[in-house]
Amino acid sequence: MRKRIREHRIGPIVMLLFFLSSCSTVGKYSQPDTYLPDAYRGVVAPDSTEAAASAGSVPYRSFFADSSLVRLIDAAVERNYDMQVALKNIEYASLALKQTKLGNLPGLNLQATGSTAATSDYGSNPLPPGKERVEDYSASVLLSWEADIWGKIRNTKKAALSEYLRTLEAKKAVQTRLVADVAQSYYNLLLLDAQRRITRRNLALADTTLSMMRLQYDAGLVTSLAVEQQEAIRLGIHSGIASLEQGIAVQENVLSALCGRLPERIARSGNVPKLPDEECCSAGLPALLLSNRPDVKAAEMALMKAHAETGVASAQLYPSFSISAEAGSNALKASNWFTFPGSLFSFVQGAVLQPIFQQGKLRTAYKQAKVARDREEIYFRQKVVDAVQEVSSALVTLKKLADREKAVRKQAGILRKSVGNAELLFKSGMADYLEVMTAQANAYDAELSLADIRRQRLVARTELYRALGGGWK
Repeated sequence: MRKRIREHRIGPIVMLLFFLSSCSTVGKYSQPDTYLPDAYRGVVAPDSTEAAASAGSVPYRSFFADSSLVRLIDAAVERNYDMQVALKNIEYASLALKQTKLGNLPGLNLQATGSTAATSDYGSNPLPPGKERVEDYSASVLLSWEADIWGKIRNTKKAALSEYLRTLEAKKAVQTRLVADVAQSYYNLLLLDAQRRITRRNLALADTTLSMMRLQYDAGLVTSLAVEQQEAIRLGIHSGIASLEQGIAVQENVLSALCGRLPERIARSGNVPKLPDEECCSAGLPALLLSNRPDVKAAEMALMKAHAETGVASAQLYPSFSISAEAGSNALKASNWFTFPGSLFSFVQGAVLQPIFQQGKLRTAYKQAKVARDREEIYFRQKVVDAVQEVSSALVTLKKLADREKAVRKQAGILRKSVGNAELLFKSGMADYLEVMTAQANAYDAELSLADIRRQRLVARTELYRALGGGWK
């Protein structure tokens, strides 16, 4: 009868605790206002069809047309060490998330003890006559459960989930940066190849001019100064080739490291790709950055985690409700240990713990959690501003580089013609050697500038792709 009364009293208490577990000390998370513009600076707001399209949503295998570059990116995504660390961070957070999902379940422990004691005959607790020692054997199961009244366990789960999602987005952010770095390094390598080819052509031209000047010198038409200056120019060009070959080897080593390999030769196409004059990537709406940019999403996940941790810290200030129970077998002799039901015992206890004075630690922890939450919100807002700035800068850079390429391409064409004209005039005695050397140097510089601007356009296009959140698909 007494047992039934006890169960009758405990039942409503348990039901009440389950009801109260829906309470929470913090409100539901809501995304802060980011005040994003309708369009990027200098860009007309796209219509509804264009608004849904963004280059950032295109997989990198479709965005990059060079098959050699795509193979390098594939290798980097698979083997790069930063990517491997990011995957381990995901695995670590996943284990923590799985553990927090068990937070509402009661704790269960199995305990078995055995003891024997002999006391002094002259002590305060002498043994009864005929007894030399006291034995005690016990085996029990201990169960404890804390009611999640103020949302501490639920907010702990939310914090773990946010951290897990943050690691997923962090991994994507690493991949977007990695894809861009590989592409940019690859384009740098193509530029160095192009500069070496241009320099070798210029070296051959310098050799021809030097031979011509030597013939003119033998004929008494030019002085030794002209021959010496052309020889010096030729040696400078030869030195430049060695410098370019050094840069090529170093750039190949950089690409090998990005791909998680030891230094090796990098297979690549022959020329720096030429982009159309009006080529431009669709940027879409700035609001798409909130879903496309992994680093922005990771910053928001960190904010959500801090918000949940504020709830955990707040719950520590309120009373905790727990129920513990223990049941098992206890006997003073091993032979009576399994004598049922006489050796059985049970114990049930409910407890309420309200912190009163903890040297201000709990209150300070709660205030610190609120400050941390505000700090993460500032970080999130800053990430959004940085993302919009990067896209806007990449758009204007891409457009202006296209204008520069048009002008330099025309300039290089004119200067190439001037080299041939200068040589003809020199042979006919209507131009001196300085005009020939100047024409060659100007044409050489224009060719190098054209190749570099084409590389810069490719890099700017890649940077726009990354700024829009492209590369993780």
